[in-house]
Amino acid sequence: MADKADSYVCGTSDTPLLGDTIGRSLDQAARRWSDREALVSPSHGVRWKWGEFAQRVDALAAGFVALGLERGGRIGIWSLNRPEWTLTQFAAAKAGLILVTINPAYRLSELEFAFHKVGCSAIVTATAFKTSNYMDMLNTLLPELASAKPGQLRAARLPALRIVIQIGGPACPGTIPFDEVAGMGGTLHREQLAALSASLQFDDAVNIQFTSGTTGSPKGVTLTHHNILNNGYFVGRAMRLTEQDRICIPVPLYHCFGMVMGNLASVTLGATMVYPGEGFDPLATLRTIEQEKCTALYGVPTMFIAELDHGEFSNFDLTSLRTGIMAGAPCPIEVMKRVNSEMNMGEVTIAYGMTETSPVSFQSAVDDPLDRRVSTVGRIHPHVEVKVVDLEGKIVKRGERGELCTRGYSVMLGYWEEPEKTADVLDANGWMHTGDIAIIDDQGYCNIVGRIKDMVIRGGENLYPREIEEFLYRHPKIQDVQIFGVADTRYGEELCAWIRVRPGETLTKEEVRTFCDGQIAHNKIPRYVEFVDEFPMTVTGKVQKFLMRDDVEQRLGLKAAKTA
Repeated sequence: MADKADSYVCGTSDTPLLGDTIGRSLDQAARRWSDREALVSPSHGVRWKWGEFAQRVDALAAGFVALGLERGGRIGIWSLNRPEWTLTQFAAAKAGLILVTINPAYRLSELEFAFHKVGCSAIVTATAFKTSNYMDMLNTLLPELASAKPGQLRAARLPALRIVIQIGGPACPGTIPFDEVAGMGGTLHREQLAALSASLQFDDAVNIQFTSGTTGSPKGVTLTHHNILNNGYFVGRAMRLTEQDRICIPVPLYHCFGMVMGNLASVTLGATMVYPGEGFDPLATLRTIEQEKCTALYGVPTMFIAELDHGEFSNFDLTSLRTGIMAGAPCPIEVMKRVNSEMNMGEVTIAYGMTETSPVSFQSAVDDPLDRRVSTVGRIHPHVEVKVVDLEGKIVKRGERGELCTRGYSVMLGYWEEPEKTADVLDANGWMHTGDIAIIDDQGYCNIVGRIKDMVIRGGENLYPREIEEFLYRHPKIQDVQIFGVADTRYGEELCAWIRVRPGETLTKEEVRTFCDGQIAHNKIPRYVEFVDEFPMTVTGKVQKFLMRDDVEQRLGLKAAKTA
């Protein structure tokens, strides 16, 4: 009997990698598909064709140059899904800037950390959305803004930040209205922009996205044009997208799912970006699919569940749908069956990756059998290598579990100005150590079976216990705290906090949640809060979170969504 093959896979393809910057890719899209729709956002009254979209991007990029933003400078974007977000994404790339994508759920301490970390010189910000008043938060963080001359901010807490560009209104003192920036660039600035565009390299950094690890503070994943443009391109090719396709994008733009798998798949293949709303709303998504005749739909499993279970679901004609992506969390098999049959998405794909790999490294094919699409994350992407290794770093055999490592064009430059943390995950041979435990079978399909670290995935969002623990340690009554995930039928996992209160003090669950409210994102606030005298420990003093998880799940009868 032949020896089992090693758990190493390499994605081959007759299609070469793109050697373009994002700006040049947009220029090509404008030439090839000038009169086809590029961006549709019904709630904002926007319906731009590729030619017009590219002109708007060029005008905004020239405005950035006029404002004195220089190549390699960082510009933050803090907003939900709006046309201005996408204009900023492409204009920043054209102007040689590094776009820093900020989670709209961030609150003050998180925002200050992120901006200070990467030294943003400008921020494009929404005014408000639902309970989040972005300008109020910025004015709290930057009291100097109210009396500053627009574009000349000098703030004690964020000394690098000079420019605040405000989307929407009413206009706040010290800010520059977004709609005015495009008119600031003159002939000279256009000429500077053209020279700049010609000199930009596809290996230049173009995006910083924040991700956290078990070490606590968020790290700035630094990605290049080459990283994300190609990943968007090959994600789109896996779905067989063309200029005839229209992608409904209810997933957030600040994350790779929206800005890479959505926007950059579109620009490289000519598909239309369709935004059903600023934040996710299942009814608005269903309505948009029908009205705009979308052919593809993106989402995490909880989004698809919310759409399928909506009271008005049966009223909508979804026959235009063909494909899409479900990613971010394991897919329950019954949900996948319903998406196939009831949403007409017979060619829906599953994707797996991480921000550090731009993000996708595995994706199912449109014609993979259903059981493969729910029990695995598909096969290796073109031009990407993956190996599965044991604790000593040796490659294991097919069918054996180990840590998944990725290498190729998609691997990040590193964590922004953190060479030591980069070296912890990116080895000398270029392998990105994901921290995920995986099995690759004989056919090359990959199954993610666990996580080395204790990251919690709640509804497709990665949450990192150490970061939340470090925040809660600030509470004067908390002596010790452990955050861990517990099973949940809706979100896959929910957060649980075990807290040891300081001697002589009393603390309630409500006090803990109030302490978190407005300071950390709502999805980081623990659903379950329990007060204990001690934590289960190993003989060497390490906390055993799996025992804590088992205890809570057993006592409360918690179960995860059924997956294949």
